[in-house]
Formats: sequence, structure tokens, C-alpha cells
Amino acid sequence: MPFLREKNGSLSPHKLIAFVGSCLPALYLLGLAINQDLGAQPLVELTHQTGEWSVRFLFLSLCITPARRLFNAPKLIFMRRTLGVAAFLYAFAHFLLYVIDQNFALGTVAREIALRLYLTIGFAALVMLTALGLTSTDGMIRRIGGQRWNRLHRLTYLIAVLAVVHFMMQKKLNIYEPTWMAGLLAWLLFYRFVQKRMREIRLPHLIGLVIAATLFTVAAEALWYGLLTGVSWQRVLQANLMFPDAVRPAWVVFFITSGLTIASAVALWLRPMRSGRERLKAAE
Repeated sequence: MPFLREKNGSLSPHKLIAFVGSCLPALYLLGLAINQDLGAQPLVELTHQTGEWSVRFLFLSLCITPARRLFNAPKLIFMRRTLGVAAFLYAFAHFLLYVIDQNFALGTVAREIALRLYLTIGFAALVMLTALGLTSTDGMIRRIGGQRWNRLHRLTYLIAVLAVVHFMMQKKLNIYEPTWMAGLLAWLLFYRFVQKRMREIRLPHLIGLVIAATLFTVAAEALWYGLLTGVSWQRVLQANLMFPDAVRPAWVVFFITSGLTIASAVALWLRPMRSGRERLKAAE
């Protein structure tokens, strides 16, 4: 398959891993459908599952850029496009399954999207994700031009924000996963902000990002419940202090980002990144 190869024609293990990993959830859901293990409302369950996997793959694609620097692994870039296309395909399947669930009544679908805010937000994310998916080929990159293509694909961050909000609104009260995903998205956005202002992100910066993302998650969960459900925000804040009896989303964010920070420190200690001067000498 040409799309699994690098420009020199050799098979890319990174693209292969991303492709196989992207297919596994679809095969798993297909197996559940064949075995009739999707519960009383299989179509609704498939709709939810494909939407959730779309958000997960979108996040994985966003993680590629910082991971290249954090682990000195530039070839991870070969995974990004595959993961992004997977996010688009799962999102499209999510929408198509919703249309099927509505018996292809497109008027009803359009009315629901217009009247229900969480559907409006989700559909806006899908439209933008479709634009990115359709411009992900080498041919489209050449037609658009590298700079314009990069500007267009910065929409990925906005799409991720809309996807998380849509996910949270769809979940209503059970917002455990979308809340820690919001915290990880905050880490990614904070990382991008710091990276643009620092020549090099060091360990103190990463520790600061861990703290900032964790506190953001605590605040986001408390505000969500306090403003939209009537649950006391003070009780939500207190629940975060009940660790290890209760592992709130903020703790998930703390452990994931702390683990990444430690793993990055170890990886860069084992294989340090060369300075610009060293790279220049190696090229001579």
C-alpha cells in the first residue's frame, strides 16, 4: 500500500502502526455488532462509540508534535496524518450512524442540529474535520501550498475544543472521560503556547505544565457541575482531595502528564537532542 511507505519507497513502521491501531477499534465494534453485544440499542451504542474514538484519535494526532520533541523521535511525524484521517473517518461514521438512527430523515437531522446546541457544536467540528481530511493528500498539499496548508490545519486545535465540549454535553452528568480529555487538551494548548515563546522547553516548564493542566481540570469539573447541574462546586473540589479512594479526572491528568514528563526526561537522558551547532557540523 503506497500510503504506508516513506518517500524513498520503504515501508514506514510508524505509518503501519498508526494504520493498524486506527483499524482495531472498528474491528472491535464490528465484532460486537456481529455477536450482538451492543446492548438494547446497538445503533445508538455504535454512534456513541465511533464519536468517542474520533475524539481519541484526534487527540493522538495532536500529541505527535510535542512527542517528537519530548522523546527526540522525529519520525513520529509519519503517524500524524494517518491518525488525523482516522479521526475524520470515525467522526463521519458517527454522523452517518446518527442519520441512519433517524431513518434518513434529513429534515429531522437538520432541525435537530439547528435546535440542539451540542449537535450544532458537533456538526461544526465535523465540517472543519472534513475540510482537513479532504486536504490531507500529498496532491492537495501541493495545490494549496505548504504555508496555507499549515494555516488550515491549525484548525485542529479548535476542532478538538469543539469535540470535547460536544462530548461533555452529550454525556451530561457522566463527564469523567471528557473532563480528563479537556485537561489533556489544556496541556497540549499550554505546551503550544510555551513552545512558541521559548527556544527550548525544559524540565521546569514541563513540571509547570503538569500543574497548570491539573488545576485546569479541577476547575473545569467544578464549574461544569456547579453551573450546569446544580451540584455544589465545593463538593466537587473536595472530591479531588479524597484520593486514592476516588480518582477524579484531575488525578488522571496529573498521572498522565507526570508520566510523560518523567518518560521524556529519561528518553532525552538516554538520547539527548543535538544542538543546532552540532546538527550543522554533522551535515558538513
